[in-house]
Amino acid sequence: MFKKLLEWDKDTFIYLNNLGIESYDAFWSIITRTATWIPLFLFFIFLLFLKFPRKQALPSFILVLLLEAFVLLVTHFTKEGVARLRPSNNTEINTLIRILQSPTDYSFFSGHAASSFAITTIMVLLLRRKLKWVWVFYVWPLLFSTSRIYVGVHFPMDILVGALVGVLSAFGSFALYNKVRGPYLG
Repeated sequence: MFKKLLEWDKDTFIYLNNLGIESYDAFWSIITRTATWIPLFLFFIFLLFLKFPRKQALPSFILVLLLEAFVLLVTHFTKEGVARLRPSNNTEINTLIRILQSPTDYSFFSGHAASSFAITTIMVLLLRRKLKWVWVFYVWPLLFSTSRIYVGVHFPMDILVGALVGVLSAFGSFALYNKVRGPYLG
């Protein structure tokens, strides 16, 4: 069963990656860069301090930073432990795909997906009672994660597991934050 899942993952990746059109390469190369999203990160910080009093905004901001650090650590250790080659580095398929980036680390699971879904989910959880349109933030992780398939560096399962890790980490962090916030932050 696991072998079939990996085969499906590889075949699906090849299919999706080959849907890419050369005239869109620059767009997806920009979307996949973390630096592209710095204005969004600044907007998130701005919203926290706009919608909450400083006494609540600062711990919320620290929560986001700690969550990101946690997700990065889990991603790093999982990648090293699983040691799955990226599609771009896999000699079995790298001649069949379009490659726009060639990172040298491992593939499973996507740090881009985990981080973006974690940050988005924690922002949604923090701001959902303050902003009705907060759910639109999920456009970012969907684009960011999809770009990783397009540029040839992640399999679909890398993205799905990364997204799941990010969402679950955010919910766990938010639950812990609420337990601490009550007695200590009021």
